Amino acid sequence: MKKIVLATTLVIAASMPALAANPPPPPVQQKILLIDRQAILRFSKVGQDVARQIEAMGNQAKGEIAGQQKALQAEATQLQQQIAILAADAKAQKVKAFEAKQAGMQAAAQRKEQAIQGGFMIAQQTIAKALEPILQNLMQQRGANMILDKNALVYASPQAVQAFDITQPAIDQLNQKLPSLKVTQAAPPSAAPAKAPAKK
Repeated sequence: MKKIVLATTLVIAASMPALAANPPPPPVQQKILLIDRQAILRFSKVGQDVARQIEAMGNQAKGEIAGQQKALQAEATQLQQQIAILAADAKAQKVKAFEAKQAGMQAAAQRKEQAIQGGFMIAQQTIAKALEPILQNLMQQRGANMILDKNALVYASPQAVQAFDITQPAIDQLNQKLPSLKVTQAAPPSAAPAKAPAKK
């Protein structure tokens, strides 16, 4: 029994120098920077350019829909006058045709809205892609290893926010790299149809 205890003691003693030679690595010190993504989209040149285009597309769509609704209302009034003198079969066909036209107009308006929203989403993704290397460079220049969105903070002192906020430098560099962006209406990325599986 004494031999076993002695052997165990010798093994532990022999391993201690090895443990001392390989101490655990020191904990990583976090240096965090802050950005405001909403402010970048709102105040950057490209963000404002995209917002103007989206607003113009929305206003144009509203104007087109208003004109179609006005024409449809006139057609509804005319249809009500005709129904009074039409036979039952003819009346049903007229009403069915009018309802189909009304549903088609609503579907077209919805597709238009989705296309504008899709164009906006794709523009946001393009801006985010252009912003990524800018943020990486700012992080390296300031010796940081993490960037957080200010809107995700639970609490921080105003002094800390001001000291670590890189929103304005990010906007300045984004203005130089991507001052404008052409928005094209498209299906939203999440609503894009799935590709058919390849035939074997």
